[in-house]
Amino acid sequence: MILETIVSTVDAQGRLNFAPMGITIEEERILLRPFRSALTCKNLEEIGEGVINFTDNVLLFARCAVESCVPPHRDAREVRGKVLEDVCYWKEFVVTSKDLSEERGRFWGRVVFEERARDFIGFNRARHAVIEATILATRLHLLGRGRVLEEIARLRPLVDKTAGPAEREAFEFLTEYARRWNDAR
Repeated sequence: MILETIVSTVDAQGRLNFAPMGITIEEERILLRPFRSALTCKNLEEIGEGVINFTDNVLLFARCAVESCVPPHRDAREVRGKVLEDVCYWKEFVVTSKDLSEERGRFWGRVVFEERARDFIGFNRARHAVIEATILATRLHLLGRGRVLEEIARLRPLVDKTAGPAEREAFEFLTEYARRWNDAR
């Protein structure tokens, strides 16, 4: 099962990166599969540790996916990585093995510290729609603007029916981002 999270990593110069990422927890290990071209992949290769942030704030997912967003955060306890201020719970990890033979790297990690800050409210239909729109926005270069906008339009009724202000803001932010996308990039 893939869990939607926001992973924080740093590079050798201490520059911070927050990136939404689906991760898998397999018994005592975690599996991250960033694209080889992603900063997260480069940071995990270079530093080999980070923080998996579990949050129900979908606006953070949207912004971290398509902007160089550095949301409010605090230091992790055991690793070089940051914990979101708006986090439900988090897992600090170190990479124990990696496979870089495919387009997406595979990094297996061991959790070295975890803590809970608050209850995870969960995702209603609008929040699920924003998560899907976020994933689509990160695939514009693969799918093209037209296809992404079609898929986003299919998600709109879920937002119209069940969203609160934060979900509406996140969905509109992603829709506008996709509309401005230039397929020739």
